[in-house]
Amino acid sequence: MTALLHHRTEGSAAAPPLLLGPSLGTSYALWDAVAPELSITHRVVRWDLPGHGGSAPELIRAGATVGDLADLVLALADALDVERFAYAGVSLGGAVGLHLAVHHPERLVSLAGICTSAHFNGAKGWRERAALVRAEGLGALADGADARWFADGFTVPRLVQDHREADPEAYAACCDALAAFDLRDRLGGIAVPTLLIAGRRDPATPPAHLREIADAVPGAALVELPGASHLAPAQCPEAVLTALRTQLDGPARRGMAVRREVLGDAHVDRAQARQTPFTARFQDFISRYAWGEIWTDPTLTRRERSMITLTALVAHGHYDELAMHVRAARRGGLTPEEIGAVLLQTAVYCGVPAANSAFATAQRVLAEEAGGGEPGGGEPGGGDLDGGEPGSEEPDGGEPGRAD
Repeated sequence: MTALLHHRTEGSAAAPPLLLGPSLGTSYALWDAVAPELSITHRVVRWDLPGHGGSAPELIRAGATVGDLADLVLALADALDVERFAYAGVSLGGAVGLHLAVHHPERLVSLAGICTSAHFNGAKGWRERAALVRAEGLGALADGADARWFADGFTVPRLVQDHREADPEAYAACCDALAAFDLRDRLGGIAVPTLLIAGRRDPATPPAHLREIADAVPGAALVELPGASHLAPAQCPEAVLTALRTQLDGPARRGMAVRREVLGDAHVDRAQARQTPFTARFQDFISRYAWGEIWTDPTLTRRERSMITLTALVAHGHYDELAMHVRAARRGGLTPEEIGAVLLQTAVYCGVPAANSAFATAQRVLAEEAGGGEPGGGEPGGGDLDGGEPGSEEPDGGEPGRAD
């Protein structure tokens, strides 16, 4: 079995995954002031570069590329059963994210590049640094880390110590990767939502480097942090958190908009009013995945999704939610005749008793709509896919279409 990058996972296993990449010379401790807050809404996985922190130096060799590091990140994601993920990385960690966005866009939900670049000022300086480290070790570089990483006398002793303790050969191999890295001619093909965060006092990757990426990547956003130098998540964690949350909440915002379009403002407002701290994470999960990704996928029309949803709810006997999605189907343009045809189809593939109950539920809803009223509903807590009316009862016999 191939060794994995050393990593730390925080947050619920059911939450959307977010991978965090480090800068050269640091460990995942770079994210200490940010990751715990992000883990409230995400499954956060932060990893160490080879030869840094707890990662084995043997994971990288001389002449390595950023693509090699990206492959290690994908191997880690695969081992954790993470298919698609949001990604944020600093400097070299950000370069890994850019490589993933260019070469493996199907794996990324979003990308944030922090104090990074599409190129790192050419190969010469990095080759010289690699040769120096291979010959003399990391002591001298670690002594000057504060000046390269931070502004205004700020420091994080743990990160400086990580720099000092990194494996020299693995560090040099990472320098080889930076020397060979240049994605400037591929930036225009990046299609994942992209955020760039620059430190205005960063001497290593100044704002112009981030602006170059933002100008080339369609729809990319750029945030510049006053007072921040190269390791912005350590020096300005609150500002980085604010920027990342704005980006990471995008699917939830899109999902909420679609949810309102499909289900109506009245229903969603009731569900939101019932939200509690206990159900808040589930609400976020539903908004991101069911509404922010599935219902927004253009492969199927909303009419088609409504028909599929009606069938699935009948198959599993979820008649409270069926009532709500009958209303949603009508909002989406399905006629009563089309809804009836869908339910008749369920009689063949889901069973007559299930279709029997479904016809009764749908008839009640259609009669209510014809009368101009919409009942309340949604289960307590409003987790919703979206929830139906608790305690909805089937009328006592005699409805047209009952098989019993």
